[in-house]
Amino acid sequence: MARKPRRMMSQINVVPYIDVMLVLLVIFMVTAPMINPGQVDLPSVGQNLAQSQDPIQVTLHLDGHLSVRDSRHGGEDEPIARDRLVAQMVTMQQADPERPVVIAADRAVRYEEVLQVMDLLKKADVKRIGLLARGRSG
Repeated sequence: MARKPRRMMSQINVVPYIDVMLVLLVIFMVTAPMINPGQVDLPSVGQNLAQSQDPIQVTLHLDGHLSVRDSRHGGEDEPIARDRLVAQMVTMQQADPERPVVIAADRAVRYEEVLQVMDLLKKADVKRIGLLARGRSG
């Protein structure tokens, strides 16, 4: 009598994987209640936040010229040429290199011009640069 040739079984036995998964599940269920959650210290409402420093304001006008306002020394806009901006920022930040600089520009000013001013400030090693948007009335 001729025997039929045996066929290969192409199935994966998943029972051992299910056993391992159930053991891990039991381990996690037992250890989870024992873990202490991290403590987070939230600030209370009555605490005073540190006052931010008076920023140096670089104003980019619609016609493309720049002016600088230092609130510590008078607080008036002083017109400045673009090629002098880097030297002026280095001079103004000698005493406090972490002092922020804010770029104020009208909404109608092209974004490319704001990026050029930001690039000039980066050349002056200004570490903290902020942006300030103004309406058309200013």
